[in-house]
Amino acid sequence: MQLIECPWCGPRDEIEFRYGGQAGIAYPKDPAALSDEEWAGYVFMRDNPRGWFHERWFHVHGCRTWFSVRRHTVTHEIGRDPGSPRREEFG
Repeated sequence: MQLIECPWCGPRDEIEFRYGGQAGIAYPKDPAALSDEEWAGYVFMRDNPRGWFHERWFHVHGCRTWFSVRRHTVTHEIGRDPGSPRREEFG
């Protein structure tokens, strides 16, 4: 079992969360102008590195908030994404 640290609720069991995919994927500015191949690339093509990876997680059974973490894809170690807020910032 993994512990994932929610920036708002603190460390919680992984069963409280849902994986949301790779972090930092920008929505296309004009999706209607994309070809089918370009749209498929946006929807389906993601990095699959061996090592540290930035991911989005949703706290389903808690504050119901999206946030980003860094996870090592081999060891599953979880670290804070530098761009994600810290719990202390919210008092």
